Amino acid sequence: MTGIRLAIVGLGKIARDQHVPAIAATPGIALAAVASRNAALDGVAHFATLEELLEQAPEIDAVALCTPPQVRRAQAAAALKAGKHVLLEKPPGATVSELAPLVAAAKASGKTLFATWHSRFAPAVEPARAFLAERDIRSVTIEWKEDVRVWHPGQHWIWEPGGLGVFDPGINALSILTRILPRPVFLTRAELAFPSNCAAPIAADLNFEDETGLPIRAEFDFRQTGPQTWDIRVETDRGLLTLSSGGAKLFHDGASLIDEKEAEYPGIYRHFVDLIGRGASDVDLVPLAHVADAFMLGRRTVVEAFED
Repeated sequence: MTGIRLAIVGLGKIARDQHVPAIAATPGIALAAVASRNAALDGVAHFATLEELLEQAPEIDAVALCTPPQVRRAQAAAALKAGKHVLLEKPPGATVSELAPLVAAAKASGKTLFATWHSRFAPAVEPARAFLAERDIRSVTIEWKEDVRVWHPGQHWIWEPGGLGVFDPGINALSILTRILPRPVFLTRAELAFPSNCAAPIAADLNFEDETGLPIRAEFDFRQTGPQTWDIRVETDRGLLTLSSGGAKLFHDGASLIDEKEAEYPGIYRHFVDLIGRGASDVDLVPLAHVADAFMLGRRTVVEAFED
């Protein structure tokens, strides 16, 4: 095996659907091991835990942590201490403050730490950013609504403290927003709907502004059925720019500019290989900070209990 020898930690839905095929399609990196209590891959070395992996497979160069965010800090710290490069699924952790020590540990060890925001690698994101850099932006509207039963079946951790609830998908929209706008934004209002049996919200209604007072409205909802909605609409002095399908499509006043297949995770792994080659890290905590602000500022309402 040549290139970076990678281990996936946590072989759940996202790892199987996205990480495994993306790794296979990326030059310079190969899947060499899996650490998971409940799942394995044919032909790939298997360990029950990260601890077993680190002890018994010293040849592994890097780990991709696809575990729930509540446990990632300790896992990332252990991997960095063992001299491994670390890729963090989004969100990078359960809190903002837990990331700074990991950044410091990566720097001290000379290893790469990459906090991924996969939606930023969608094909319409960089073209949208370039378009908006030269426009007068007048308003932004975000609708990010999906069915939690489809995307997180039986994953009860998402409703526990640190699991983020509807912000698990909503943070994807925030990662795109903070990439494409030319100025930083800040939260001004948040309405959060919590199921009576959950510690994380199932819906959120948010307002943001930038230093110019640009109005930004975001609606997140985990109760969508039928077609899923992942849209960002930006009104400008040169018409309406719409990122649709999570950033796979781009329209200007209804005319299609980009309509491509999803390619987010191959982009993540190409970037990871490049970061390791350059001895660099990439940890942007702004999307997670916006979620933390929503929990701090948000007015909470209780809705009916969620049943998976």
